[in-house]
Amino acid sequence: MNIGMVCFPTYGGSGVVATELGIALANKGHKVHFMSYSQPFRLSLFNENLFYHEFNVNDYPLFEYQPYESVLASKIVDVAMYEHLDVLHVHYAIPHASVAYMAQQILKSKKISLPYITTLHGTDITLVGRDPAFEPVIRFSLNHSNAITAVSESLRKDTLSMFKIDNKISVIPNFINIKDYASKDHCIKRKYAPNGEKIVVHISNFRKVKRVEDVIEIFAQIKNALPAKLILVGDGPERLAVEGLARQLNVYHDVTFLGKITDPKEFLSVADLFLLPSETESFGLAALEAMAMKVPVISSNSGGLPEVNIDGKTGFLSNVGDVNDMAANAIKILSSDKLHQTFRKNAFAQAQKFDIEKILPMYENLYQQVYKG
Repeated sequence: MNIGMVCFPTYGGSGVVATELGIALANKGHKVHFMSYSQPFRLSLFNENLFYHEFNVNDYPLFEYQPYESVLASKIVDVAMYEHLDVLHVHYAIPHASVAYMAQQILKSKKISLPYITTLHGTDITLVGRDPAFEPVIRFSLNHSNAITAVSESLRKDTLSMFKIDNKISVIPNFINIKDYASKDHCIKRKYAPNGEKIVVHISNFRKVKRVEDVIEIFAQIKNALPAKLILVGDGPERLAVEGLARQLNVYHDVTFLGKITDPKEFLSVADLFLLPSETESFGLAALEAMAMKVPVISSNSGGLPEVNIDGKTGFLSNVGDVNDMAANAIKILSSDKLHQTFRKNAFAQAQKFDIEKILPMYENLYQQVYKG
């Protein structure tokens, strides 16, 4: 098939999933056309079936805000007409679902049919979508989507409870390519834990919803119980507050701030434990990536996390903000080699259930369904 793919190109989970999905589709012989304002950071074009169509949003003195939606709709129309797209897949409801509808109607006037699928990733519904100003547009564009998918059952239920959606929402979970998660050379472990300390890792965009300060509080308790180091991957608005708390709790010199990393697998491969105490996670892709590296997960029990991290088997779940319980569970796993090995084995087995080979056919079947009408 000839598939159009629209996503944000940044480090967020929706862009990662869209890019990895496009690459997997291309590897199976589909032609995939990405459309974005810059090249998605994980997208490599060394594949004859992958194409990238950039659009530029220029500054005009008349506009206080750049007309992103109109420019993107025009690009979709152009690519659909000249590349003969069979289906359009947009990731993140705001504003991509409404842009897709606009492009679809323009193409219809030219006697061209372009069905579109909207994939909901989480904050487009649970955070941004809570703004009443967006509600009519989100509801309209979702109800006019030819198909809707959500990355977890939790997100599907949240969407249905927040919006009057008449359309069916199918759950197609996030995924990883398990073949990409082989063990690495652990010489890097000696760099960050020279005396054999346990390594704890957290990956996020350092927004309030990720509760990175909770990570510091949990780690401080872990360090009081056993030798440990913390690696923080990512960056964002909470960085200064997190650094300040690390100094206040006297653990700053045991914390490594790596900043944004394109591919964090190398650091997950040396981790003994992964922390994800988020206020909400529609799925928890970072947790799944850790589990694919055989790393147990300590997380909150919000959103779709219980669908990924199985309490008492692949890690432990706690109420949001309960840093004492999370720390106690972390210490429990890290203090017992036997328990740690059991959790590592279980984490990898759970991650295998989300391998791209199992998830990709779900999308391919959906593309065929909407293409055939």
